[in-house]
Amino acid sequence: MRDRVRRRLEFGQPLVGPVTLSGATEAQRVAVARLLGRPAGSGATVTVRLEAVDAVLCRSGVCPDGLGAAVVALTGPVDDRAAAAARLAAAWREAFAPVERAAAGRDDLAAWVAGLQASGAVRRIVREPERARELLGRLGVVLEALPVDPAEPIGRFAERLLGSAHALDPGGPVHGLALSAARVLGGEGDGSGAEWRRRVWASVGLVLDEVSTTVLVLNLPVAADTATGRMLAGLRETGEPAVVTLRQLRSPLRVSGPAPTISVCENPVVVAEAADRLGADSGPLVCVGGQPGVAALTLLRQLADVGAAFRYHGDFDWPGVRIANHLAARLPIAPWRFDEGAYREVSMHGSLLTGEPATPTWDLGLGTAMAEIGRAVEEERVVGDLLQDLRAG
Repeated sequence: MRDRVRRRLEFGQPLVGPVTLSGATEAQRVAVARLLGRPAGSGATVTVRLEAVDAVLCRSGVCPDGLGAAVVALTGPVDDRAAAAARLAAAWREAFAPVERAAAGRDDLAAWVAGLQASGAVRRIVREPERARELLGRLGVVLEALPVDPAEPIGRFAERLLGSAHALDPGGPVHGLALSAARVLGGEGDGSGAEWRRRVWASVGLVLDEVSTTVLVLNLPVAADTATGRMLAGLRETGEPAVVTLRQLRSPLRVSGPAPTISVCENPVVVAEAADRLGADSGPLVCVGGQPGVAALTLLRQLADVGAAFRYHGDFDWPGVRIANHLAARLPIAPWRFDEGAYREVSMHGSLLTGEPATPTWDLGLGTAMAEIGRAVEEERVVGDLLQDLRAG
């Protein structure tokens, strides 16, 4: 009985109701009978109401404060486990406060934080809320700064915010959590491997290095007042494409002459065909090469800052729509043969459209037509029409 009462005290439960002992011995039955002043009985089960024991202790003067006080006197002070659990829960809520503040007003990130709390992932990394408070405090600093614009090397970012260039290195305690949040913020799908991590970080403006992130261009009308500008000007004279690294865009490019309209495509084959068939007569062209990387976005922003306008064409499939949405959310860009009318004209040349649908933000009718016709048209199939526009442009 002492043990059962003590457990109830530890969990803050009331000392009322029956407690039962199965398989009671004769000595146990006699002991209960003597305690409560009742016949011992002969059954194998003995049941005692705790209120009756409390009353005996109080009335007899053995323990005027009752059953709870008697058990404490016999077994020692009792830890209130319910109160301890409440304190622990409050400590964990406090530990998550920095990331909750960083996610305030950002629905996608708030949902990610809620999922992080529910998953117990942080508790598997660090067992104590005090250590979690430090970890999540550093994570909150990172989340508040994302996305980064203009792009920044991840080591420099980590040094600036966390005091160490290696604070976001793989294997570190902050890395996995920050990468997961970056995937949500940048709209990247699930994945793994070095290239996937590179894309995830790039989607929020963090660059693993400045030389492997590139953008493919042709005939950009930029001023020859930087080393990169001089390189591009020389290649423009011969109509040859150029691969530009993010490092080469450290000094912003300027346009030479009136602000141009620059065509933007999704696939490198368009650039190759334009160089082969039009050469120096092609209008300016930038290829994002699928989901735009940091170099492509940096270049386009530099050109937008000096007044350039953009028109975009990509694959008529759901990933192509998502890429266009990504660009349209960040740049003043217009569709280039990339609307409902253009799709209906070329849809007979397509293959089966598969995958998760997306809504074209620039032309809702395009999404309806794609779902209705169900054909995907790759950019390569319409490259002839695009080259006509580039020659005219």
